[in-house]
Amino acid sequence: MKILVSNDDGYRASGVIALRAALTGLAELTVVAPERNHSGASNALTLEQPLRVTEFGQNAYFVSGTPTDCVHLAISGLFDFDHDMVVSGINNGENLGDDALYSGTIAAAIEGRFLGLPTVAFSLRRPQDGEMDYGAAAKVARLIVERLLERPLERTMILNVNIPHRPFGELRGFKTTRLGHRHRAERAVKAMDPRGRVVYWVGMAGEGQDDGPGTDFNAVAEGYVSVTPLQVDLTRHAALDTVRDWLQGIGE
Repeated sequence: MKILVSNDDGYRASGVIALRAALTGLAELTVVAPERNHSGASNALTLEQPLRVTEFGQNAYFVSGTPTDCVHLAISGLFDFDHDMVVSGINNGENLGDDALYSGTIAAAIEGRFLGLPTVAFSLRRPQDGEMDYGAAAKVARLIVERLLERPLERTMILNVNIPHRPFGELRGFKTTRLGHRHRAERAVKAMDPRGRVVYWVGMAGEGQDDGPGTDFNAVAEGYVSVTPLQVDLTRHAALDTVRDWLQGIGE
């Protein structure tokens, strides 16, 4: 069994180091992670310039590209062996609701799914104050991956796992959840750079709007590990008939 480990915070991030340590002994591990932080990169794939791969440790490499680049290269030609699973994270910050569309952490898992492998993405909610502690999240990651190895799920399924920031003994358990929904993001922030030129910072993500029972927002807020099954198909199947009727007679 060979597991590919990646992330979007960069190869030196504490989360991916903790994840690798947590999974040691479960399988043969290979780390392929971005050279720098690519939070919010979503499924971006580098097409207009070559990618450089640098070995930085035993079975560990960083790539001058996005999380999607890392997984794509690792599965599609970087090595002379095949991987059996992709595990992404542990992200510095939660990936709840709408975050799934922006997250490079989840994108790494999605790329693994595109290439036919079972995948899981782990994210740790930031504390209101103090430093990030990945200890509990690492234990959760090992438990989830152990269960996937013992009882595999359908290969097309992507698991998005969000973990509250608290000691492992204070976690209330695991909940299967659906994605919630955020309020719109805050307005962009206008500022000046040191040379007096105008720059803009993207506004902070909105708070939870659809965040009631059953959602990932609610589970994490109540101290549960949220496990959301994701799929790649974005088709709104319930609307197919509506759109079909709406198109009747167009262009005639």
